[in-house]
Amino acid sequence: MVSTSGDVLADPSILSSFREELLMMADILTPNLKEASNLLGGMRLETVADMRHAAKLLHSLGPRSVLVKGGDLPESFDAVDVFFDGEEYHELRSPRVKTRNTHGTGCTLASCIAAELAKGSSMLSAVKVTPLWLCMCFYSYALAKRYVETALEYSKDIILGNGAQGPFDHFLRLKHNSGTGVTFSGNDLFLYAVTDSGMNEKWGRPMEVAVKEAIEGGATIIQLREKNAETRKFIETAKACLKICRPYKVPLLINDRIDVALASDADGVHLGQSDTPAQVARALLGPEKAIGVSCKTVEQAHQAWVDGADYIGCGGVYPTSTKANNTTVGLDGLKTVCLASKLPVVAIGGINASNAIPVLGIGAPNLKGVAVVSAVFDRSSVATETRNLHSMLTEAVSKAN
Repeated sequence: MVSTSGDVLADPSILSSFREELLMMADILTPNLKEASNLLGGMRLETVADMRHAAKLLHSLGPRSVLVKGGDLPESFDAVDVFFDGEEYHELRSPRVKTRNTHGTGCTLASCIAAELAKGSSMLSAVKVTPLWLCMCFYSYALAKRYVETALEYSKDIILGNGAQGPFDHFLRLKHNSGTGVTFSGNDLFLYAVTDSGMNEKWGRPMEVAVKEAIEGGATIIQLREKNAETRKFIETAKACLKICRPYKVPLLINDRIDVALASDADGVHLGQSDTPAQVARALLGPEKAIGVSCKTVEQAHQAWVDGADYIGCGGVYPTSTKANNTTVGLDGLKTVCLASKLPVVAIGGINASNAIPVLGIGAPNLKGVAVVSAVFDRSSVATETRNLHSMLTEAVSKAN
């Protein structure tokens, strides 16, 4: 009806329809002070006591619950909302954030409440508890007012548009993770282990066991590749593997699936040429997550850099059984791409203990490591094979230097 900035969004002539038809159908009414005042014929709302009285009067018009929002309450150090369900009042308080970027806060709060009600929450719980990421509903939950407060704080200095009021940024969680993630470095590409659930099943190993053994053997980065896994199972597996990777400070990347990376708070994604463009992935993941892109050509490597990728995977260097009809680039193609790339490179495709040394010896300074799949996971002991390969690569690099 009336925006936080004071703009009238609904003609006064429809107020009677609100009162006579809409409010009695509502599970909850969430007016700001100006809207509550208009619904009550211009009643002055200047204190929390006024808000409590207004909530009771609005409840008498038909809605089963009322949340009067006091974000623009004059002379209040806190942002205070008053919830009334016909029996009890609840005052919900949070620190006030000084910013012009409040456009969308009311819609966000109402949408959060609706999402929680749809999941079966009680009304008061729905008001208090809301998802941090509405579009995907994968994240843990936080207080509704805490979510809005945090988003306001994060985006308070953003300048967008020429109006008196800017938007606040709903996507802070996508741009700033929990702080427990691992910062990506090109050196993490040294021994890049790509999981394969089929191989683990062959050897009777759970994915978490395979990942732990690979890390203990010296794998410096893990890419979780689950081509056929159901999404929920993929997320659960990613979270379980993260618990293993984080204490070792080994990054965990998700193959192809940005949604799974977001839901599990993984350290990044690796994308093929037919997957979501790196530019889109960067916009969704923000600056802190790692993004890798598979490349076979100089043009693809350049585009990965333009789009904001952190590294490229070049190959297949050799034929591989894990990817059908995969065109190989050979050592010459790998070197050409490496020398043209502005990003660190990991060589991928058909690499194992018998051919890894020639790969690292092509003479490209930004070739930081090799990616392996069957060389470690299609073996009886993942830890042993990884340890042997890591030792071999370390010795080769040491001699080269």
